[in-house]
Amino acid sequence: MPELDVTHQERQRRWTVLVRLLLLIPQFIVLYVLYLAAVVVVFIGWFAALVMGRLPGWCFQYLSGYLGYAARVNAYVYLLTDAYPPFAWSAPGHDVGLTLPAQDRLNRLAVLFRIILLIPAYIVAAVVASGWTVLAFFFWLIVLVLGRIPGPVFAASAAALRYELRFMAYTLLVTSAYPKMLFGDDKRVQHGDTAPATTTSDTRPLLLSTGGKVLLVAMIVLGVLGVAGSGATSAAGFDAAETGTSEFGG
Repeated sequence: MPELDVTHQERQRRWTVLVRLLLLIPQFIVLYVLYLAAVVVVFIGWFAALVMGRLPGWCFQYLSGYLGYAARVNAYVYLLTDAYPPFAWSAPGHDVGLTLPAQDRLNRLAVLFRIILLIPAYIVAAVVASGWTVLAFFFWLIVLVLGRIPGPVFAASAAALRYELRFMAYTLLVTSAYPKMLFGDDKRVQHGDTAPATTTSDTRPLLLSTGGKVLLVAMIVLGVLGVAGSGATSAAGFDAAETGTSEFGG
């Protein structure tokens, strides 16, 4: 299962928070170019995985690098870090990292029906992303005023981003692990006997407080309302266009 590692910084520079979107423009351009290449690579990799039962090594390496780059950029978007993403394929010293499982064999049936299998996870990812977008202005304002990101906001945003990255990794055939654990990790991990989870970073294990869980639920509710509202608007527009066409024809 892909793991997101983020260092929770005590302070963030207010000026970088204020102009965050402007600072991200070059990163969005680079990420878009990398995304276009990733589409081609995963298309080739899908056929190869059907035959070989795994991605070719070069496909896995590129898609893994792309996911790592996307993780660093999106963590900056989500206000999880004040460290600007480097224009580099790998950034071992950066505050944000994405740990992917070693390349393994893929179930050919799961590869063949990957698009169908993705539907539930896509709905969850889309709803959460939509909800975070609704709350983004308030998160931005809080960080701008305080000069830091509060713990519940950090945890909820990290949970949303981690799920998105797990969804992307499954979509790109980098892992066979289906996206899960939106609400964070268990406080204790089973190792024969129940033992405390080992802390690797501020997001591993990802433990959400009550406030973080409330924010995540709010994202889901707002996301559902947003998706439903968009669907209703589209349907109303289609009906209006159809009515207008009928009247014109009549």
